[in-house]
Amino acid sequence: MNPVEMNSAMGGFSLAEEMPRETQGMELEMKTSSHVSCPITRTQTSHTRKSSGLRSPKVPHGMTVVAHGDDRPVWLMYETVRHLHQHYGSDYDWFLLAQDDTYMQADRLSELVGHLSAGQDLYMGRAEEFIGGEEKARYCHGGYGYLLSRSLLARLQPHLDSCRNDILSVRPDEWLGRCIIDYLGLSCVEVHQEMTYRYFELGKNADPEREDSVQFKNAFTVHPISEPNLMYRLHKRFSQIELEQTYLQIQQLQMQINNLSDLTPEGKAGVTWPIGINPPFKPKTRFEVINWEYFTEEHIYSCIDSSPKCEMKGADRADVNAVLEIAVERLNERYQPQLRFRKQRLLNGYRRFDPTRGMEYVLDLALEAYTQKDHSQVIAKRVNLLRPLSAVEIIPMPYVTEATRVQVILPVTAQDQDYVGNFLDMYVMNTLDTHDNVLLTFLFIYDPFDAQRVSQTDVFAGIKAMIGEVEKRYGDVKIPWISVKTEVPSQVKLMDIISKKHPVDTLFFLASVWTEINADFLNRCRMNAISNWQVFFPIHFQEYSPAVVYRDQQPSAASSSFASESLRDGHFDRHVFDEACFYNADYMTARTKMAADILDNEELLESMDVYDIFVRYSGLHVFRAVEPALIQKYVRRVCNPRFSEDIYHRCVLSNLQGLGSRSHLAMALFEQEQANST
Repeated sequence: MNPVEMNSAMGGFSLAEEMPRETQGMELEMKTSSHVSCPITRTQTSHTRKSSGLRSPKVPHGMTVVAHGDDRPVWLMYETVRHLHQHYGSDYDWFLLAQDDTYMQADRLSELVGHLSAGQDLYMGRAEEFIGGEEKARYCHGGYGYLLSRSLLARLQPHLDSCRNDILSVRPDEWLGRCIIDYLGLSCVEVHQEMTYRYFELGKNADPEREDSVQFKNAFTVHPISEPNLMYRLHKRFSQIELEQTYLQIQQLQMQINNLSDLTPEGKAGVTWPIGINPPFKPKTRFEVINWEYFTEEHIYSCIDSSPKCEMKGADRADVNAVLEIAVERLNERYQPQLRFRKQRLLNGYRRFDPTRGMEYVLDLALEAYTQKDHSQVIAKRVNLLRPLSAVEIIPMPYVTEATRVQVILPVTAQDQDYVGNFLDMYVMNTLDTHDNVLLTFLFIYDPFDAQRVSQTDVFAGIKAMIGEVEKRYGDVKIPWISVKTEVPSQVKLMDIISKKHPVDTLFFLASVWTEINADFLNRCRMNAISNWQVFFPIHFQEYSPAVVYRDQQPSAASSSFASESLRDGHFDRHVFDEACFYNADYMTARTKMAADILDNEELLESMDVYDIFVRYSGLHVFRAVEPALIQKYVRRVCNPRFSEDIYHRCVLSNLQGLGSRSHLAMALFEQEQANST
């Protein structure tokens, strides 16, 4: 049967009802607002004492405030125009000036300038006559905003000083209009190249929710805004107008798709539900089949840790509650006034994530239905819903290259030195033998007792001998080391020492002795760490304890490559933040901000790691993702109680979850009980 599409009144879902097999659909697409492609400058109105000429201690978020040092309106306009030309004259094609009591529709203004020729001199806004009614000479009213083209701004720049000295005016917009007319011979226009600058004058005590005129709905700017609350109400009203227009466009497109489907080989049967959304994913093999997850309002029966049942909470619970509310709302929209539904309970729930469409839901609902005579009965209905994927946004990123040199930093304590041999073997095989652009520096961490005995017995003598063998085998390779004495090997303290000994453009890879370095990961380190933009904290894959996984059996001879079989014998350790890729300049910047904030508090330094510094102080994008090419053998870490409670707790959790999966642990307990019983 062919699905019937209807617009919905709320966002983010498509819904179909099965009664028992009839399919009904409802669809909604959210629209995001776009940014104006020209600088927007707000000047203060003459009836308020607050102006851009006065300095404010607090800068609004997302806004650049330029203080000119004078609160005279005409002087402010002079300084504003001069500032725009000096700092942005070569970067933008259009400039919009508006007062602080003006509401603007940025996406509509962006669309307007997109249809205008940027190479022409243009002075566009609401045209007002000068006092005295001079014929064909009009200025643009500042309350409704006005556009200046780049070429006009460039021609006006040489005359600004003359205008400031020769033209007397109380209103800044009138002064600018007179300057443009006298020296450039241009007057304000409302229509140019068949494009109209649309505005709306808001009456006193007007209610935006009741404004329904065409002039209001199509306005680029609204003026005057008498109070801040009115600005928010206007934005809410215009957002509703945009949604209504979006719904109408969706309806029209759905009708066109439905009508054109008759011309396709499949006919009406080829139209997928919802209309306009990608068809469901079709698996090519049985391994690509997408599983359905069963859930109720309290529990979900497909858990991350392989438990048979876990509590429905957090984002999952909020998502299911939203789905249930919208399902009942859509049913009421369809059946009222004959029936009015109220949710009684969820009988069964199924969901799956389709990578081509979004999150799909199948719900069996027990609904309490009321007739027009207020007779109630319980009705069971099955509905299908779809939360479609939003539009993919391409974010411009700085250029990076895989040829960047990586400086590997390896901190080693006395307890870790048994694992250094395997680390060196992997480093030699994957970097030195392949001539990869990688350098290695050891950081030997001595406790105070070992540091006093270093002249008699060096605890790291064995590692230094291994380094000497590598340097002897590869004549042109040097592996330096740095010795540090400390009781608490704080990651921040160690990184401070390393940072001072390397150039600012160094790309660091902060490794651990259990890391197995390979070319795939090093390339991703180069690509994901972007100077002055992003730092990369990979989540390594760690193998489970062989004693728990294999027990009396011999482990397979498979190597530690990331394969489908090894997935059963390990997990991605999300509790460890020891490994990181970042540039030295980014660390130094974040560390400087941190020092100014905490004033080198030693206890606080010991309670933080490099990840905390970048999250709190860098302002950069911190990229945290699973890294299948970064693999570690099982190891039980030594958790230092001198660290902060959070770091110590993460270390303990890593040890506990690294023993084995629930099935491995359950089998081990079962075998132990069997052995005890016999």
